[in-house]
Parts: sequence; structure tokens; C-alpha cells
Amino acid sequence: MTYCVGVMLDSGLVLASDSRTNAGVDQIGSFRKMTVFERAGDRVLVLLSSGNLAVTQSVIGLLEQWGNENMEGLWNTSSMYKAACLVGEALREVHKRDGHYLTQHHIDASAGFILGGQIGGERHRLFNIYTEGNFIEATPDTPFFQNGEIKYGKPILDRTITNATSLMEAAKCVLVSFDSAMRSNISVGLPIDLLWYERDSFKVGMQRRIQDQDPYFHSLRQQWEAGLRRVLWELPDLH
Repeated sequence: MTYCVGVMLDSGLVLASDSRTNAGVDQIGSFRKMTVFERAGDRVLVLLSSGNLAVTQSVIGLLEQWGNENMEGLWNTSSMYKAACLVGEALREVHKRDGHYLTQHHIDASAGFILGGQIGGERHRLFNIYTEGNFIEATPDTPFFQNGEIKYGKPILDRTITNATSLMEAAKCVLVSFDSAMRSNISVGLPIDLLWYERDSFKVGMQRRIQDQDPYFHSLRQQWEAGLRRVLWELPDLH
């Protein structure tokens, strides 16, 4: 299991993913689930993956292969919509190739992606791509997407994120959302890959990997817990 978040704001995008792939009693695995396609001045595309690791890695490998073979790929497609179509097409291609064999062995082959970014000539956009290869796009009414273990971190985003939220404030909200997910579910864990993209900059903004002993994340976690307790005790008594 995993946890991925993509947030679309008036000022840009905030994207983050954890690295947990296996959470058994005696086996914990970690893999990076954020892939960045950046060509300064032209495009920035960020792909967050969740679900079957072999499937998602095959999809990313296929997308990179298409670009190397001078086919339409994420490096040369003309719009974010077409980029989302390409990810969906690659996902269906991998399922067509491997899905039957995985099903035979009772292995869950489901996978999903969050794709965010901007290509020169159009606005920044955010897509949630399902395991069937179809997708939806973020709108002002739905400014963020989650994949994976979403239920523990969603209430925080629901209460805080709007289109007018700044990149910095959204990044803090996302990290608190991850902390809440990790406190309640062992299948979400550090490191967290966090990135923000400022609209029309056509370059990656802040990019940071949050490790286990990260002092900022440790401080944010402590202050969030203390703040929750303080507000709870300050609520009016029942009558």
C-alpha cells in the first residue's frame, strides 16, 4: 500500500508520495514512487504511482521507452491531457501483457497514478489516472487527488485546502496529512518525497525527501499534536 497526494492551486502544484511498499511483521520495503520529467523552460511533469509495484514500474519504463524511440511520449507530447492519455495507454498495455498471468496467481494487478504539471502553451493541470487507464481532472471544486491509503489524511485536506492556499501552506497541510496516515496505518511510511511547482515557472521548485530523523517533520508532528490537544481542551463544555 502507499499514499500519494496531488494538490492543484492557483499558484501551482504540490505533490507528495510515501515510499512504503510492504508492511509485514518481518519485511518492510521502500521504493521511490515519484518520477519527474523536467525540461527547463518547456515542461515539468510529475508522476506519482500507487498499487502493484511491478505494474507501476513497467508503466514508467514503457513511457520512457516511447520517448527514446521517437514515439509520442511525455517528453514531446503537446498537452497535459495527451500526457494523461499516454499514461493510461501505457497502463492498459502493461495490464494486457501481464494481467492474465498475475490473475492466475491471485495477485492484485491494480495500479493508479496522479499526474501533475505544465507544458508550454497551456495552464498547469492535475489528473487522477485509474487502473483501467481512464482518468479525471482536478477542478476548482475538487482541488486535490489522493491514491492509496487515503482515509486518514483526507479530513485534514478537506478542511484546509482551497484554490487560494499558498504553496507553502499546502505543503504543510500535505505533510500533516501524511503524518496522520502514518500514525493510523503501518502501510504508509517514510521517506516522503515532496515537491512543489510554481505556475508558469517551467522548472521544479522546492523538492525534498523527508527521512526518518528529519528535524522539520519531527517539529511539525509535535506542534500539530500539541495544537490539537490545546484546541480540544479549549472547546466549550457540554451542558
